[in-house]
Amino acid sequence: MNSIAQAAIHSNPVVEVVAAVIFQPDGRFLLAQRPEGKVYSGYWEFPGGKVEPGESLMHALTRELWEELGIHVCHAFPWVTRVFAYSHATVRLHFFRVGEWEGNLTPREKQDVSWQWPHQIAVSPILPANGAILQSLLLPPVYAITHAAEMGVQSELGKIERALLHGVRLLQIREKRMAKDDLRNFARDVLVMARHSQAKVLINGDLELARELGADGVHLTSSQLMTLLSRPEPAYGLCGASCHNIEELFAAERLGLDFAVLGPVQPTLTHPGLLSLGWRKFAALIRDYSLPVYALGGLRFDDLVTAKEFGAHGIAMMRGIGEPN
Repeated sequence: MNSIAQAAIHSNPVVEVVAAVIFQPDGRFLLAQRPEGKVYSGYWEFPGGKVEPGESLMHALTRELWEELGIHVCHAFPWVTRVFAYSHATVRLHFFRVGEWEGNLTPREKQDVSWQWPHQIAVSPILPANGAILQSLLLPPVYAITHAAEMGVQSELGKIERALLHGVRLLQIREKRMAKDDLRNFARDVLVMARHSQAKVLINGDLELARELGADGVHLTSSQLMTLLSRPEPAYGLCGASCHNIEELFAAERLGLDFAVLGPVQPTLTHPGLLSLGWRKFAALIRDYSLPVYALGGLRFDDLVTAKEFGAHGIAMMRGIGEPN
């Protein structure tokens, strides 16, 4: 939460709002234009509206989408929650991802609507509170993590090649036991492969190596996360972090990172002695959290739907990255 929003909360009551990211099967999502007579008329936003007193968030979501668009929600998953201070009000926006709905979508408030691609927004202006949300929608649902030091470099490169063929578009190079020169060579090979598939590659822990190789960003370790006073400079691109508890999640939020990874959700061979969170604790930790969160720990492609049901943006995984999805 930014300092402006924090100050506004102390001076103004917070208006609770639900907002829906309604998806088509091809990945497009719906934006609606605010009609004449409303504050910020003409601006584009995600459909939704205010939560009524005593109303649950899910009930508010289904009611608003019926009133505004004439559709019935079949499946909707909680996603991120962001507080934004406008001059006229401070709003807490509870975003849901709607993947299945029924009915003939009809703008009942005479508002314009438009299906948009995450990577190519063709309407403007966008309501200010939604800028960060559009950036988050660019993050893929699967975050693959390497472990070449354990599996062997050639074996791991083969798994990465298969993962890219299966649609993985975000990779983290995490090789804590690899010699620096070997890591540099391995990372270069992965970057070449990723570029052919338009995938993004982040380097774990080593900010200088990420800049030297022209990687797409960095992934901070939990210890780095807790010592930094500000986000690494923009030259590093995307910036995520490993989190295991509420304090580390708060630190990632405070630094304004692009996403967090939280785990282990289930027992994992990488950290055999670490107590797993389980899905319910995972969901409790990220409830009303402002950053997209990847679930980590003993997960496979088949766990993606479950992860989303519990509020995750997607899954991060190491050993299953070469498996078909």
